[in-house]
Amino acid sequence: MMAKTYSCIYTNDDQLYSFIEDHELTTYSNVLVQVFSGTTDKEKLKRLLTALQIYIPLGIVTGCTASGEIFEGKLSENNIILTFTVFKTSTIKSLYIETDQFNNSIDIGRQLSAFTEAETKALILFFAGYEMNAQTVLELLHENHPQVIAAGGYAGCMKTAEDSLVFNQDTIISNGITAVALQGDQLNAESYVNYQLEEIGRPFTVTKAHGTSIFEIDGKDPLLLMKQYLGENNASHISQASMEFPFLHEYKGEKLPVFITSIQQDGSIKVSRPVNEGDQLSFAYTNIQNMIQHTSDWMDKLSQQSPQSIFVYNCIAKMNYSQDFTEKELAMLQSIAPSNGVFLHGEVGYTHGRQPKMLGHSFSCLALTEGPVKNKGNSSFTYEIPHYIKTIDSLTRLMRASLKDIEKLNNSLSLSEQHFRSLFDHNTDIVYSTDLNGVFTSVNTTFEKIFNYSKDEVVGTSALNYINPADEQRIRLHYALALKGQDQQYTIELRSKYGETNIYQIKNIPVIVNGETVGVYGIGKNITELKKIEEKVTELSYFDTLTGLPNRVRFIEQLEEFTRKAEKQNRMFAVLSVDIDRFKFINDGFGHDAGDLILKELSERIEKVLTAGTYLSSFGGDKFSLVFSRTKDMEDVMKKAKNILQEIAKPAYYEGKEFFLTASIGVSLYPNDGEDQNSLIKNADIAMNRSKKHGGNRITFFSMEMDRHAMARLELESYLRKALQKNEFHLCYQPLINLESGNVYGSEALIRWNHPILGVVSPADFIPLAEETGIIEEIGAWVLKTACIQNKKWQRQGLGMLSISVNVSANQFQQPNFVEQVKQALINADLEAKYLTLELTESTMLNDVDYSIQVMKSLQELGVKVSIDDFGTGYSSLSYLRNLPINTLKIDRSFINNLKLDTSDIAIVKAIITMGQGLDMQVVAEGVETEEQIELLKEMKCHYAQGFFYHKPLKSTDFEKDIKVASN
Repeated sequence: MMAKTYSCIYTNDDQLYSFIEDHELTTYSNVLVQVFSGTTDKEKLKRLLTALQIYIPLGIVTGCTASGEIFEGKLSENNIILTFTVFKTSTIKSLYIETDQFNNSIDIGRQLSAFTEAETKALILFFAGYEMNAQTVLELLHENHPQVIAAGGYAGCMKTAEDSLVFNQDTIISNGITAVALQGDQLNAESYVNYQLEEIGRPFTVTKAHGTSIFEIDGKDPLLLMKQYLGENNASHISQASMEFPFLHEYKGEKLPVFITSIQQDGSIKVSRPVNEGDQLSFAYTNIQNMIQHTSDWMDKLSQQSPQSIFVYNCIAKMNYSQDFTEKELAMLQSIAPSNGVFLHGEVGYTHGRQPKMLGHSFSCLALTEGPVKNKGNSSFTYEIPHYIKTIDSLTRLMRASLKDIEKLNNSLSLSEQHFRSLFDHNTDIVYSTDLNGVFTSVNTTFEKIFNYSKDEVVGTSALNYINPADEQRIRLHYALALKGQDQQYTIELRSKYGETNIYQIKNIPVIVNGETVGVYGIGKNITELKKIEEKVTELSYFDTLTGLPNRVRFIEQLEEFTRKAEKQNRMFAVLSVDIDRFKFINDGFGHDAGDLILKELSERIEKVLTAGTYLSSFGGDKFSLVFSRTKDMEDVMKKAKNILQEIAKPAYYEGKEFFLTASIGVSLYPNDGEDQNSLIKNADIAMNRSKKHGGNRITFFSMEMDRHAMARLELESYLRKALQKNEFHLCYQPLINLESGNVYGSEALIRWNHPILGVVSPADFIPLAEETGIIEEIGAWVLKTACIQNKKWQRQGLGMLSISVNVSANQFQQPNFVEQVKQALINADLEAKYLTLELTESTMLNDVDYSIQVMKSLQELGVKVSIDDFGTGYSSLSYLRNLPINTLKIDRSFINNLKLDTSDIAIVKAIITMGQGLDMQVVAEGVETEEQIELLKEMKCHYAQGFFYHKPLKSTDFEKDIKVASN
């Protein structure tokens, strides 16, 4: 078994013939002849190929022109190297493909794939011309034959890449491929590639290209770019030294090398592989340290495998900057096995199991063995790096480190630029810049859209051209201050190209570069709508939306002005508080739309009768306030106020209905009734409330007595709000008597207030106040809870299954959670619902009959009883009685007080009792004080009674004692 290589430097045919005869090469049937030519002389090559066909007719020839040759591990130039590799069992076949015979690179790849067989172990491929895409060819080959090792590359040449040739025993071609397939069961092939190109500098974008021609990079002629980065001299000779300055081209996620093959007269360039517009290119360099280390590691492995022949396909550019290393590398290979090869303009790189790639600045080789692989000991490859390579490597590292710093800086600058451009271009406000003379240097897209001017129309023109002449002096001042470093903010009206006017809030800030002001930035916000909103807010803040009159806020400000002037001029004026009497009935009965229309009409009527010096405002709802600033005395005020009352008293109409209204007026006078606006308004209100208490439709002047009454009421309210948390309330219980048996069956819980300063406060004084202020809800909940707990306590003490009655206010009853409140009180006390009676007044139930019925039914479903308190005092008692779910009627004490045999009250009481019995209701008489009243009630079959005749309201302890005494 063998894969033995014999090599020679060709000089003439006689020498060739002698070499073939000396080595008996004609005796072998499988001979691979590789020709690596340092010349591109076609005639000389044709003579050589003819001689080979004659001298060794069974030999399969392949080869290419070279940028340098490798002969038995040594460098060679301008020679023709011949290698003859003989195989005992392995077979060889060859193919040539001319590019112009196929439509595209894909078809070429398919042809090469069809040539390759399943038994093929390796392909040696030599490419010439860059019209085909060698990478596409390699990809199709790998797709169809992933097991095949590919080696070789682009033919080299000492002139230009375009003069390269490839050939086999049949032909010489300048644009195509020659291929040799090595196949055989006993053949072992190993490949190796050392590729260490890395990116350097920023990437460039191909902005105009077609195929392998690039017309623009970053919008510039490629040659200009070369001159900028490589210098004039290098750029001028780039086609001869293109391998020295490769680009990295991003291709399918990988960075592959691409070389300039020629420069066209129009400044465009041709490259070694097709590129597309938008592709990224960047300059590249070889990491020498990595290259040396990689070779050292691989050489150790190769020496163990004992290959019989090594074919080297090296890059001429790599040799140029690392000749010493290349010589040592080739010598080490020769020590392992005969090593011959060629320097190319691009090398096929193959790594086991991976797709082959057309590389550059790389070293690749193909190691062959026929027969069993014999491993032998390691041969260590050591390399002492010469000074000049160390210098190159140091410069490379310095360049790489510097570029990383520059990249970081560029990234930072790019990020800052992107942030700035984003803020500038995407800002919804107008943004612009000017130079020191106020000439526009830039505007954002919002500026263009709003003012309908293009950037080209604006940039280079003075900013003063776009403002009203009346604003020029003011804007010049702001601009001058901005240039001095002072931020400026102002509003200005600006007009678009087509005449649309808007108001803008402009902010000018100086542009400072290296400590010097070079211009001004401006940011403008369209505040036209904001101004309209401000005007609307002012209107809403100072004027009533219904009547259009000044509101309370505006009235107080104006009253302060009146007060200031009156103090200076030492004269009086009057403040009037006007409230429409019983206006709530219109809103409740006919809706707020009706109420609003009537109020608007009333405000217009009042305005009609006002004299000069009168200021009218609406305090919301049905309340108006006025100032008579030009008044002589109280008689004059009374006359003017009566005119208002008379105007209000005229009929008002709504949907054909006629309404007659009156008003209550209160008057306070400056300075007698107050020297500040708050006192005057307060005292006018106090006087107006006194008018209402006396039935309305009247005018009342404030007096100090009214103020004292109001203060007392205010004081009482303050104490009332704290009474519950200070535990000042307690409950008394008035027994309820069964008239038939005379026994106590329950009690009514009655609240009492014992204040530490005021003493005992009558419920008649604090209950109405609690209802008016809303405190009654909290008080009512406490009464309900406390009464239920006390009643259950008595039941547990064995005082009998007593019931408890609790009064419920209208406010408490109308709360949405009232039923839940009752349920919770029963649960907390563990009291059965049937022992609880809730007493409601007629007015409470009639406020909203449908809602009241719903709530009462819910209470009865719980088992709670419902009682009508003070029955007989309502104006519609009989009409609703049969529709309400009621358990008990409680006859008002006013009918019981005068209950005697010879009075009319007896007839009323008897009618109520009879009606209650007819409706299956229990009847309770309250306020019983005499035995005669008791006897009459028994006679009329009244069920229950309560009053001082039996017991006054008792504290819980006294109630317990009386029950115990009665039971004994």
